[in-house]
Amino acid sequence: MIRVLLAEDQHLVRGALAALLALEDDMIVVASVADGAAAVAAAVEHRPDVALLDIEMPVMDGIEATAGIRAKVPEAKVVILTTFGRPGYLHRAMDAGASGFVVKDTEPERLADAVRRVLAGQIVVDPALAVASLQRGPNPLTDREQAVLRAAEDGATVAALAVRLNLSEGTVRNYLSSVIGKTGARTRAEAARTARDNGWL
Repeated sequence: MIRVLLAEDQHLVRGALAALLALEDDMIVVASVADGAAAVAAAVEHRPDVALLDIEMPVMDGIEATAGIRAKVPEAKVVILTTFGRPGYLHRAMDAGASGFVVKDTEPERLADAVRRVLAGQIVVDPALAVASLQRGPNPLTDREQAVLRAAEDGATVAALAVRLNLSEGTVRNYLSSVIGKTGARTRAEAARTARDNGWL
């Protein structure tokens, strides 16, 4: 039996996914949780063959959870299952160690097939998302630029950001200026929206 871990913060969706997978003769859901941190803990406890993770979850998102699971339970494969088919998410998920990226409106039999294929060592990616990702290219923001932009999303002043990030005010301004330039935005708020829409944050 293929041991599957589910992590999805919407109870109805999580229940529906568990019910669908239970219909497969070769699969069993060994844990079902509502956030990324719980997913990592459940992976350590239950040692699943495959973890199906939503991206946007509380406490820890699916990409952070992917990295955590792969670090602590390296034999477990991870499939990202999301409503948000954003190219940047695909790059970040694969960088974190995911073996699959499937959108939630995929047919149930294709989801089960994706679980089997990643367990067999294949990489499974939604075809339309793969094309969009190739067209858009990789995330243009560096790790530090992403960190500064995330910190700036709450509208904090440059001075406050400098204290929070342990950087000089000039360095914070330089990072924000670079981010605005790379995203083609006019303001840092617009840059953050663009980055979020593309899955770069």
